[in-house]
Amino acid sequence: MFGDLVQIKKQLISVISLCKERGLVHSEDAQDMDALGLAKSYFDLKEYDRAAYFLRGCSSQKAYFLYMYSRYLSGEKKKDDETVDSLGPLEKGQVRNEALRELRVELSKKHSAGELDGFTLYLYGVVLRKLDLLKEAVDVFVEATHALPLHWGAWLELCNLITNIDMLKSLSLPDCWIRDFFIAHMYTELQMIKEALQKYQSLIESGFSKSTYIVSQIAVAYHNIRDIDQALALFNELREQDPFRIENMDTFSNLLYVRSMKPELSYLAHNLVGIDKYRVETCCVIGNYYSLRSQHEKAALYFQRALKLNPRCLGAWTLMGHEYMEMKNTSAAIQAYRHAIEVNKRDYRAWYGLGQTYEILKMPFYCLYYYRKAHQLRPNDSRMLVALGESYEKLSQHVEAKKCYWRAYTVGDVERMALLKLAKLHEQLNESDDAAQCYIIYIQDIFSCGEQLEHAEVSTALRYLGQYYFKNKLYEEASLCAQRCCDYNDAREEGKALLRQISQVRDHMEASNTTPVRRVSPLDLSSFSP
Repeated sequence: MFGDLVQIKKQLISVISLCKERGLVHSEDAQDMDALGLAKSYFDLKEYDRAAYFLRGCSSQKAYFLYMYSRYLSGEKKKDDETVDSLGPLEKGQVRNEALRELRVELSKKHSAGELDGFTLYLYGVVLRKLDLLKEAVDVFVEATHALPLHWGAWLELCNLITNIDMLKSLSLPDCWIRDFFIAHMYTELQMIKEALQKYQSLIESGFSKSTYIVSQIAVAYHNIRDIDQALALFNELREQDPFRIENMDTFSNLLYVRSMKPELSYLAHNLVGIDKYRVETCCVIGNYYSLRSQHEKAALYFQRALKLNPRCLGAWTLMGHEYMEMKNTSAAIQAYRHAIEVNKRDYRAWYGLGQTYEILKMPFYCLYYYRKAHQLRPNDSRMLVALGESYEKLSQHVEAKKCYWRAYTVGDVERMALLKLAKLHEQLNESDDAAQCYIIYIQDIFSCGEQLEHAEVSTALRYLGQYYFKNKLYEEASLCAQRCCDYNDAREEGKALLRQISQVRDHMEASNTTPVRRVSPLDLSSFSP
């Protein structure tokens, strides 16, 4: 009887459509049909108070949801109207929706009586979340997913409230295919990228191979682990499959920004303006374009536009914080980053941004707090570890600083700064052997990968090692370092002076017929060239 499920699905869709055409709806709804039709027209025109007025006293589930939702949106609209004229988007969070408390009281009574359906449970959860009653909101959103598993909005709201993997595992979620999409999404949000990619791969193999949503999520996952080439390739593939797509294009523009791909970013911005210039993502892409051109005031303006369209746009808050940092407006940057954290406490970029702002303000204890938060969210990101190390160093907590720098090197130092900072710290503490070992690894690391960094950094290491080897009577290595110093303008004179010293010592040794004693491992630079 249930052999051909696809056919059953087609029949159901067909009969629902036929019934609707003929006005054959559930008897409970029939009594409210006139009021519901009129109210829905006003609702579509965004006349929310008017819609709610005509739904008073309606008893059907559908009418009750629209009644409560109209009141909620009316409060949101009034809140936004109050802020737009008098305040900028930075102050938006300070004005509340006055309808929330009343809605909570009424929905709470219905909830206790077990009279809320999946949609109204979702609305109740949103109200609780807006009132910062987060524990209750989580419980209600879980209940909403059980009542109406295929409503993705409830899952997304739940996603923003889950702070760690233990909390995710503790939730009793419905056993439904959409749960796998949610788990994959959560893994991405919790920076568990390997697990997320495995989950999305299994979904592709289960029959969702043509889903552009999954392609976009995999691209976002690669973006999160800074695999820029892979993420760019997937976004370009996505653009070919779905050329008028706007969703996730702000993330694509972040990648183009990081790679300084001005022509591609310009093309993307013009393309999205042609599709819909009043979308949040479009404003963020344009903001990124102006930021790449160092027009930071214009960039901030477009991120503000994005926030007027959606005050809960996480990316826009964070990016606006970055622009204020560029404009040296630290107080505005702090406000923007704080708003980003209000939207999503798992946004490591906002925590990291707050650390940077307080670093500019020379407040290392605050830096340490915010960098720790960023590190907790991105434990294997060397940038967070280096920032933590610098904060510990400023607070003279040298043991912790050393641990952070070394850990940053071992997880894969993207900026190749950790070893250098560790070497300099050892140098300051007169731990010459440790400093030398760090400088040795640093130079070999730089030369072996062939990367061209600032010459001053390599020359700093060579100068120190030259003197170190000289003091330890390893004149061959000291001579080699001194010769390398001569390749750099800022170290040339010191290199020449050291070579003269070595020559004098060797002359003296030949005269007295003595041999130096080795005390440390040598540095082999013979096969490398700066």
